Amino acid sequence: MDVLKILSRGTKKTAAKPVDIKPAPKQPNPQLYNDSTRGVKRKRNEDQSLLDAAAPGDADEDVDFFAPKESHKQKARTQTPAPEPAREKNVALPARDEEEVRQILRSHRLKFTLLSSRDAPRTKVKKSKKKDSVKPKAKDAKPQLYPQPLNSFSELRSIYNISARLGENLAKQGYRIPTEVQLGSLPLLLDPKAALRASPVDGVDFGAYDGIDFLAVAPTGSGKTLAFLIPTINRILRRRAESPERKQHILEAIIIAPTRELAHQIVNEGRKLAQGTGVKIVGMKKGMRIPVESQEGADLSDNESVDGDGSASEDEESGEPGSETRPVTKADILVTTPLLLLNFLTKGSRRRILPTVKSLILDEADVLLDALFRDQTTGIWKLCTNESLRLSCWSATMDSSAESLISEQLKSREAAPLIRLVVGLKDTAVPSIKHKLIYTASEQGKLFSLRQLLHPSSSGDSVPEMKLPFLVFTQTIERATALHNELKFDIPIQAGGSDRIAALHSSLSENQRSSIVSKFRAGEIWVLITTDLLMRGIDFRGVNGVINYDIPASAAAYVHRVGRTGRAGHEGGVAVTFYTNEDVPHLKSIANVIALSDKQAGRQEADGEGVPRWLMDALPRVAKEEKRKLKKHGGAESRMGGKATTKITSKSSWERRKEHNRRGAIEGSKRRKSQSQGAGAGEESEWGGLDD
Repeated sequence: MDVLKILSRGTKKTAAKPVDIKPAPKQPNPQLYNDSTRGVKRKRNEDQSLLDAAAPGDADEDVDFFAPKESHKQKARTQTPAPEPAREKNVALPARDEEEVRQILRSHRLKFTLLSSRDAPRTKVKKSKKKDSVKPKAKDAKPQLYPQPLNSFSELRSIYNISARLGENLAKQGYRIPTEVQLGSLPLLLDPKAALRASPVDGVDFGAYDGIDFLAVAPTGSGKTLAFLIPTINRILRRRAESPERKQHILEAIIIAPTRELAHQIVNEGRKLAQGTGVKIVGMKKGMRIPVESQEGADLSDNESVDGDGSASEDEESGEPGSETRPVTKADILVTTPLLLLNFLTKGSRRRILPTVKSLILDEADVLLDALFRDQTTGIWKLCTNESLRLSCWSATMDSSAESLISEQLKSREAAPLIRLVVGLKDTAVPSIKHKLIYTASEQGKLFSLRQLLHPSSSGDSVPEMKLPFLVFTQTIERATALHNELKFDIPIQAGGSDRIAALHSSLSENQRSSIVSKFRAGEIWVLITTDLLMRGIDFRGVNGVINYDIPASAAAYVHRVGRTGRAGHEGGVAVTFYTNEDVPHLKSIANVIALSDKQAGRQEADGEGVPRWLMDALPRVAKEEKRKLKKHGGAESRMGGKATTKITSKSSWERRKEHNRRGAIEGSKRRKSQSQGAGAGEESEWGGLDD
């Protein structure tokens, strides 16, 4: 071994190998499911016209949904837009019959259910007459709905009469073919009576209600943000056109998101759609004053604001003149996190309400209605006192407890019909992602496997090919920081060095977090190590892979984590999960999600992909108590109390033990020295010396 060569290894300037950070192959169609033959009974020589009717849009044209914004603008200048029908003419296309609608919804795997309505009919489930079969209990069956699907975004103007400016903004952004959740939800949210004109529900008049309550469960990256922003902005524009006070900003909609990063993203997307319409979308910040009312009816907008922790400051409650100099933020749509808004509404001696809010939107509703945010979310919900308040909930995962909570809260109000939309299978990942489970045996094995993915030239057949950039998820902030310290020098200086790797977690300041997210979006950061802070809702279109360095706490957490890649039909996304011996008892739920996702995507069991059948049979079932511990305490590393064997480090156990003994010896020497000095000082203090 040449010692000089090893010591001088870091000083030599070698030509850095080019790093491939190009995105995976582009997908011209953002729809996740479009099987036109699904559910169609046809003869051998049947004409294909019925199948062509189920496929929306012109799929032959190559549309680049992941190109830079400049390319969309240049394309808009070169192409002559098709003339749109005038607003006042409202040229409505003929409605499809119910059978055709059912086929289209079935091909896109959309299922609509009327969960609750005062006028909804209830049918009894028929009991099975077979003697050998188990007879199900008779219960009330929820009616199924079949609304008209949205064929293209141009139909929003011709059929549903949205604002002309809003339609132009959609065209400028390059939106042409709707995704599944947009295809099914937009007609119902814009005009439920027109959407159900071909298949009405007996006894329910949707035109008698001012909108509906809506619950959508759709995969990650399927366009849920656009699906609730378009009806919200259009509803405000319609009310302004009907009201004489059309230029005034009145807070009519509140969007609640669990994290600040997701709230900022919603604000940015909303401002793109509302450009030129006069609709003001504001993200709530600390120190902001919004117009509210007290329960007695007094307007508190001139003397209330939010201080550093989201509560009313002392000078404002006391009525000091300093608070009156702050301007009141006028907004039509407010995007906020739950704690920030609730503190503003409840802190202090006076209770504040929001009587003008007519739309309450919960993005990532399952976590907002979970134990962590439930009291905050329901507290805001109760303070929205408008009788025409409409609720819409959106998430990729939704359990039965959240649906029950929503139904119970709506029973106490004069609620409109509650409709649920499920896209694909519930609690499954998007079909465009390829999943891989890698057994690493120990913590050192995790670090070794991650370095193999980071340096593809040294990778073997045991790890999949993953292109930069990608996300790495850890269970705790401490582990994210430790992993960042281990990897920050793995990228050569010629390729950017430590600036290409960053860690993002909640202990960083808001400016630091915003800067890291911006650099990752711009491609300046290639590897982003983070916690579950970024697992929900954040849209990184260039991410080619997700690495679960620590096993997710639940199947829902896995779905949201891996959903950061493969967004909007983007092919080539890879999700890798490392697991050790301690993680094996908790792997069953994640393996089930992977198996269902592969089945939904139509992928057969292949070498190196998905979960092998032998592993599925060998994995033990996860008990409820183990699930609770995993969700509460995190991965095996956290449950073991952070022992030295579970630390993220490349040092061997012998080196760590030697370093630990050395530190202990130094501390013991210092302690003995201080004790001896203290004893000597005590003896000198007792000796008073000779008398004069």
